[in-house]
Order: sequence, then C-alpha cells, then structure tokens
Amino acid sequence: MPQVALVSRVKAKQGRADELVAAFGPVFEQVAREPGTLLYVLNRSKDDPELFWISEIYADDAAFTAHRDSAAMAAATPVLGDLIAGAELIVGEPLAAKGVLA
Repeated sequence: MPQVALVSRVKAKQGRADELVAAFGPVFEQVAREPGTLLYVLNRSKDDPELFWISEIYADDAAFTAHRDSAAMAAATPVLGDLIAGAELIVGEPLAAKGVLA
C-alpha cells in the first residue's frame, strides 16, 4: 500500500495564531503514540505569523484513518476550527524525499 501525504495550509484568525499553536499540543501528544504517523510537522511562515502549513505522512490509508478518527482529533477539531480563518488541504502520495520516508 502506498503511503499517504497531506499538506494543509491554515490561516489563523487575526490575533489568534499563538492560540492555534497551543491547540496543536494534544494533537502532537496523539501522533507521538501513532506508529503509522511517520511525519507530522507544524510550520509557520516567516513573512506572515498567522499563516501555517502542516506536513503529514502516514504509512498507509489505515494509519491515516486511525489518526483522523482518533479521540484527540475529535477533541481538537472544534477548538482548531474556532481559531482558523481559512484552510486548504491537499492529499496525495509521497514520491521522493530525503530523510523522511522509510
């Protein structure tokens, strides 16, 4: 089965970027316990402190589904939703990388 890659572009509501970062805390606690989550990175733009992107790689569709359906994500979704002004998501398959794929 191919790995699953996601990139999310997230714009925090004005003045709420630091709250957004803090709200990811429980998500990172969860992904630390998920063997199928191979990469989960929260990135912040240097040019716009309210602009973030999240890079994710999962071992397969089952690992992505386990993450998406976890209790931590269910709890985090409404909290994050209140802090996000806009978002877009791209789901794909990693084809080449350095240092992040097994």
